[in-house]
Amino acid sequence: MATTRSRIPSALPLAATLLTATVALYTALVAFGNITDFGTNQQFVRHVLAMDTTFKDDDLMWRAVTSHAWEDAAYVAIIVWESLAALLLIAATFLWARRHPRARQLSTVGLLMLLLLFGAGFIAIGGEWFAMWQSKTWNGLDAATRVVVLSGVALLVTHLPGAAPADAA
Repeated sequence: MATTRSRIPSALPLAATLLTATVALYTALVAFGNITDFGTNQQFVRHVLAMDTTFKDDDLMWRAVTSHAWEDAAYVAIIVWESLAALLLIAATFLWARRHPRARQLSTVGLLMLLLLFGAGFIAIGGEWFAMWQSKTWNGLDAATRVVVLSGVALLVTHLPGAAPADAA
C-alpha cells in the first residue's frame, strides 16, 4: 500500500532545474560580458599571469607569464570554456523542464566544467601558482569561490535520489 508521502511529487526536480538555470544564466552572462567587453577581463588575466601586482618574491616570479600572446590565448580559452559550459547548462535546463532522462548527465558535464575552470583554474592555478591571493587589485578568488560553491551545490542537488526524471520512474 502506497503512503501519502510517496504520492506527493518531490521538489527535487524543480530544485535541480532552477539551480541549473541559475548557473546557466550566470555563466552565460559572464561569457557574454567577456566577449562584449573583452578588454576588462583581458587586463585581469594579463595582470594575474604576469604577477605584476604580487609581492614579487624572487622565488615565485619565475612562474610569471609576460607574453601578451600567451596571456590572450589563455583568456580566449577561458571564454570558450565558459561559453561551452553555458550552452550545456542552458540545454540541460530545457531538458530538466521537459523531465528528460538526460538532464542530469548534461548538467553534470556543464557543472564539472565550471568546477574545473573556477576551482582548478582560478583558485588553484591563478590563486596559488600565480599568487593571485597576494594582489589587492587583481584578485578574483572570492568570485571564483562563489561559482565553485554554487556549481557544487547544484551538482549535489542534481545527484540526489529522486532529483532526475529517471529516478521518478
